[in-house]
Amino acid sequence: MGGVTVLVASYAGAASAPAYARLAGLAAELPGERLIRRDAGWPVLAYGDPAEAIAAAETLREAAALVPAGEFLRIALHSAPATAPAVRHAEHLLALANAGQTLLTATTATAVESAAEPLRDLGLHRLRDLGSPERIFELTTTTEPLRSLDLVPNNLPVMLTSFVGRATQVAALRTQLAGSRLVTLTGPGGSGKTRLAAQTAAQLAERWPDGVWWVDLSAVTDSAQIPEAVAAASGLLVESGDRLLIGQLRTKRSLVCLDNCEQIVDGAAEFVTALQTGCPELSILATSREPLDVPGETIWRVPQLAPDEARALFLERSATSEAEPESESDAVRAICTRLDGIPLALELAAAWTRTLTPTQIEAGLDDRFGLLTKNVRGVAARQRTLAASIDWSYDLLDEDERRAFSRLAVFAGSFTLDAASAVTGAVLATIARLVDKSLVVAEGGRYRLLETIRAYAATRLVDADDVRDRHLDHYLQLAETAEPLLDKDRDAWRALIEPDRENFRAALEHGLAAADPERARRLAAALRWLWNLQATGTEGIGYLRRAIDRAPDDRTALQARLLYAYATVADTVDPFGYDAAGRGLELATELRDDRLRSLFLALVAVGEFFTDFRKAWDLTTEGVCLADGIGDEAARNANVALQCVLLALWDRHDELRPLLDRAADGLIASGERGIASTVLTVWSESLFATGEPLRAVEVAERALAAAEPLADFHRVGTARAQLATMLVRTGRPDDARALMRPLVELAETAGAVVPNLGQAMSLISYWTGEYDAAVDWLARDTVPDSPLAATFAPAMLLPTVAAAERARGHDATALLERAAELARRYDLPRILADALDQLGRIAITDHPERAADLLHQALTIRVDHGLRTYVVDSLESLALLANHTNRAADAARLAGAASAARADLGLATPADRPDLPPSDEPTLAMDDAVAYVRRTRGARGRPSSGWASLTPTEEQVVALAVDGLSNPEIGERLFISRGTVKTHLAHVYAKLGVSNRTELASLKKP
Repeated sequence: MGGVTVLVASYAGAASAPAYARLAGLAAELPGERLIRRDAGWPVLAYGDPAEAIAAAETLREAAALVPAGEFLRIALHSAPATAPAVRHAEHLLALANAGQTLLTATTATAVESAAEPLRDLGLHRLRDLGSPERIFELTTTTEPLRSLDLVPNNLPVMLTSFVGRATQVAALRTQLAGSRLVTLTGPGGSGKTRLAAQTAAQLAERWPDGVWWVDLSAVTDSAQIPEAVAAASGLLVESGDRLLIGQLRTKRSLVCLDNCEQIVDGAAEFVTALQTGCPELSILATSREPLDVPGETIWRVPQLAPDEARALFLERSATSEAEPESESDAVRAICTRLDGIPLALELAAAWTRTLTPTQIEAGLDDRFGLLTKNVRGVAARQRTLAASIDWSYDLLDEDERRAFSRLAVFAGSFTLDAASAVTGAVLATIARLVDKSLVVAEGGRYRLLETIRAYAATRLVDADDVRDRHLDHYLQLAETAEPLLDKDRDAWRALIEPDRENFRAALEHGLAAADPERARRLAAALRWLWNLQATGTEGIGYLRRAIDRAPDDRTALQARLLYAYATVADTVDPFGYDAAGRGLELATELRDDRLRSLFLALVAVGEFFTDFRKAWDLTTEGVCLADGIGDEAARNANVALQCVLLALWDRHDELRPLLDRAADGLIASGERGIASTVLTVWSESLFATGEPLRAVEVAERALAAAEPLADFHRVGTARAQLATMLVRTGRPDDARALMRPLVELAETAGAVVPNLGQAMSLISYWTGEYDAAVDWLARDTVPDSPLAATFAPAMLLPTVAAAERARGHDATALLERAAELARRYDLPRILADALDQLGRIAITDHPERAADLLHQALTIRVDHGLRTYVVDSLESLALLANHTNRAADAARLAGAASAARADLGLATPADRPDLPPSDEPTLAMDDAVAYVRRTRGARGRPSSGWASLTPTEEQVVALAVDGLSNPEIGERLFISRGTVKTHLAHVYAKLGVSNRTELASLKKP
């Protein structure tokens, strides 16, 4: 092959001068052109044939094995067209090697047939030069992992060009970062701040085991977006403000690199101060055209490139390889001098070597400098020089290139080729020429302008309003074309829209400020789901409110869509701050738009959910009917999701399951991850309650998997809490605590309000015997004047608090009576049964007959509603009662059945479960034990006929039947199926000697 293969060798770790002298002597005996790096001291050899280089490496290793420290020798080989970049790359490869290793890049490994030993493929690894991952081979076999950049979590950018020179600056920055937690690189645009910071971070990455996170702020225009950008870069949860983010970074040993702080320098300074205060082990490396001016900041001004570094950069970026013609050497030196060693200016000039000679480039720069320097006052010389170089590059563009270049200034962040063509009118060839001339950066199928270049392009934009209108038109078309995906494949919608978030912001800002806001209003409506991602709801509400208020009297479908968008975003941010759902329902009804009416009914039902279940149910029922009438599955699922929650609370599991299957599949298929996660959480809870705890864990895991890609703090928190409660109840408390630990740390360090955190942690604490902690976790949410006191929520929490209070010897009667009262008010059978069961346990000692009534009421509720998991608790409670009333055989029989059921279902045993006598009889199945205890209860405490023979549930059925309610209505009122109502009535007729409702109504209860 052509080019050169470089062999670099050194010792792993520190080695003495005599050791390196011996190595140099061994290398001198090898064939090839010997090069010595004075700054490193290790030998570098160049070969024309990779096979010769591989053979030399094998010879060198064999020779080193015979001298002291030879076992620590490491060797790297790389092939490239030119020597200088080949040496640099080989040295970066050498930094990955461990003692005893010989590493080769893929370009060198093509000569494997000539190697004495077979090459071992080590896979893809990323070198510290920030290039793309590349395949590495090993000539010798070792077991230690390569010391590549991949060993440390990071998102450092991929650099498509090599890093030239700056060795002195990198060394100085290493020293600065060792002694300061905040280092800011300052300098004019184009001075190389970004590249120098990235290279330094890559070389020092191992100092920060929790990650090196690169955050590009060039497109951020609002300081409130800085935490969002940092969270997105580091993969952390986000919400508005920086408190949550700081809570997650508090204990991390990480390096955060904030690039391009200048346009939001005040906000960046405040954010950095907060990070330094709240995260003691965090380091920050920032780049900015001006210092942040915060305490503890080390300001490091980026110097110009040294003359030899500037020449090397120019040659490597140009089309002349590394040996320019002798006639042009003076021109190259003059260019480097005239451009003051500014990297961007050198790269811009080098780009023209494809069409101009260095002499012509020098002449062009000379002509332009005088003009611009004379007309720009009060600007540093370096900035004038850079402006001159860009200005001159601009003048050399043809008319199409100039027009396209200036119009690209309206883009925020990156953009696609289609967007560039639509907005600027340019064709691919024009954009390609701008890329070739270093004015546009191409990366991953998208394009962008460096901020310095974008700012310059904006000064050349003469038809700004027209171009921004075209920008708005393009992104409006993109959003409206993608909008149908919101109902079909939301993940696909997200992949299409999310990369252009900055451009959508820019388009909205321009459109909402226009005299005619119609296009911006349409765009805001089409982007409704964008603000449910990455916790940007508050920002989205701002745009949507502005869009609504630009036409406050509008009564069209567009206004209804905007109100719907506002209501969907506000659901997780500010549900009571603005009645968008109510206003939207009124407008949709006026417009006779059944789809929007159905969607709004679901949102209005959410508003009623906490205080009036029945009203919420009626609203969703109407919504389902409307959606079914027009065949709209998305609108139907929005209503059914809330119905699933209500049916689960009412413990109507037979009705719930068909809805869950259909809703969950439809929501997941369409990518509606937020609601899908909620439905799966409900499904998990239903499975647990009805006797399938292990399946409940699996479905809770699905709920978390659905929520996590949203990176939404509230949805992820809810899903984690559900999974944690399932884990602890199935005997995995350590896994439950580990799952919740990040959220607990957020609550403790950042003061974040995590959904269901207290409920989950209280349950974990109770089941593991930490009763004080169990009570403390729910103390705020269960006091009578808590924010939740006027809702059903305390009823869901009180049984756990009461159980913990009882376990630590306190009277929990008042708590349980309050739970029972709330459970009856909101019709929560499981909670009512739990409260009655615990009240029954309390009454066992002093009031065994009352205890028996309470415990059997609880058992009846659990059996009637299919709450098989909780029937186990009833059997244990009745075993306690039997033991106290000297019925040892019954106690042992029931306790044995309960223990066997726990084992069969995969349930854990709470820490406060009392010891009960073992049974010598065969263990009863759970259903047989229930039948047995109900028979014995009837024989001991209740006659077989007459009013006294009726159970509490049968008495309730009679009362409602006499009031004229139908079987379905009685079922809804008591939250039992109509079949169960029919069975209860049959028992009642037999016990009272009547045959129908009329006869029943004529009887008078004594």
